[in-house]
Amino acid sequence: MPEDPLKTLSDMASDAHARIQQTYEHINPVVEVRRGMRDGGIPADVMTIDCLQTRRRILLILHDAEPGMLLYQFVALEDEMGDEFQRMPLQDVSQSTLIDWIKGYFSPDA
Repeated sequence: MPEDPLKTLSDMASDAHARIQQTYEHINPVVEVRRGMRDGGIPADVMTIDCLQTRRRILLILHDAEPGMLLYQFVALEDEMGDEFQRMPLQDVSQSTLIDWIKGYFSPDA
């Protein structure tokens, strides 16, 4: 049975979170899986990675209409998600990818 894409992404995010906390204590990201889109009838799973210090968010979406693709967006915590998403094959996403995004986007001077 194939691996659940949300579980795969969640495991990577959890591992990236632990590594970031060990190395970059000032970032302290908050990772959350949100059910709002699916509960609202949109066939997608959403994960957010937030940084309260810099008020920034990385939005990750696994949409049923685009299997095998990760849709992502870098936004401010106060902003709603935009219409434009970047796309990357989920198989190309790794713990290192998430760490680089978190480090780069959540650093105060980014």
